[in-house]
Amino acid sequence: MQNFNKKDYQEYAMRKVPKPTYLKNAILAFLVGGGFCTIAQFIYNFLSSRGFNDEISSMGSSIFMIFLGSLLTGLGVYDKIGKVGGAGAAVPITGFANSIVAPAMEFKREGFIFGVAAKMFIIAGPVLVYGIGSSVIVGILTILFKG
Repeated sequence: MQNFNKKDYQEYAMRKVPKPTYLKNAILAFLVGGGFCTIAQFIYNFLSSRGFNDEISSMGSSIFMIFLGSLLTGLGVYDKIGKVGGAGAAVPITGFANSIVAPAMEFKREGFIFGVAAKMFIIAGPVLVYGIGSSVIVGILTILFKG
């Protein structure tokens, strides 16, 4: 066994750390996120071609993507997509649906009140609070400074 001083050990440890594959990860995130966005655009175009206005088509495609994210999470597929696509699976609205459904499924054995209802927003809750809080602050500042 070799005796390392602190500096030598840090250099040794840095050589052993696997190098991240940034380009590969970026490409996979782009493909997965782009795939979800393509599906949403397809649904939007389908609804628009059936005579629905832009607002209804947008709402319908959002609802479908939330359903898809929830369904894939329930089937255990979304975690596999997330391992491959990384941030590409987390950014679209399907990732938000996953962040709500996954904790609810994990805690369902504790019951509907103390399990599902209490833990459903454990991941998405802070994001919602920050987003809503920030929008209120920006709205107040806009009113104050723009009159």
